[in-house]
Amino acid sequence: MTQTKFESRVLSVLEDKIQLIETEKGAIYLVGPIKIPVNLYGETVNFQWYCWLNCEEVTEDFERIIEKLSSANLAELQQSSVLTYGDFSYSDDAIMRMHSICHTGDIFGSKRCDCGFQLKQSMKNIVDHGTGALFYLANHEGRGIGLFSKAMAYILQENEYDTVEANEALGFVDDSRDYSDAINVLKALRSKPVILMTNNPKKLEALKNAGLPVSGRESLWGDRSTFNEKYLETKVNRSGHMVEDETCSSND
Repeated sequence: MTQTKFESRVLSVLEDKIQLIETEKGAIYLVGPIKIPVNLYGETVNFQWYCWLNCEEVTEDFERIIEKLSSANLAELQQSSVLTYGDFSYSDDAIMRMHSICHTGDIFGSKRCDCGFQLKQSMKNIVDHGTGALFYLANHEGRGIGLFSKAMAYILQENEYDTVEANEALGFVDDSRDYSDAINVLKALRSKPVILMTNNPKKLEALKNAGLPVSGRESLWGDRSTFNEKYLETKVNRSGHMVEDETCSSND
């Protein structure tokens, strides 16, 4: 009896924070918003955090979904999330970024890429802008090849391969990232136009092909160094990333 009451109380707390988003392959379960105070360049900024889970089962019986989690071993899988700031859903003007996870750059601060800089700078830009969202896409490591494969690609890069050549030598395409989940979540959170922070034309194309209104684009430059110079040049010269200022060599 005690267990049943406990489960009922848990469900009553959680059910208003879970949203069902139906997809072609099943469903996305979006949980949030959750208050997240973030240390951003020495200041505490309050964001709202959401996380989502892909599932083949489509149901509004959220108790059924919650019951499955303890045996689903989610810690060995990757889940993506989104940070929002301000009135992201209803503000007329919002800025956003779709940021691909970079274990080495985002966590360790590696200078082999500019990802760590872009993560923090995009958050700062969102706060300065007044409202926006940062989508953190966990299944995008190494442009979609995964962390272990990325480690092998790094070894090849230390032996004269560029980023594209290394991925292709391991049997991957240059960029296999898919933005459909992020787009489904974006549609659930906001219907008004967004300004996209990116230098990658594929991200703009993904939003536009999905019928999402994009009112503009902002570049995200910085953190060029001797450690990532070739990496950045490869993005421009081989992957088609947009350059607007020759003094800026950072691409996402």
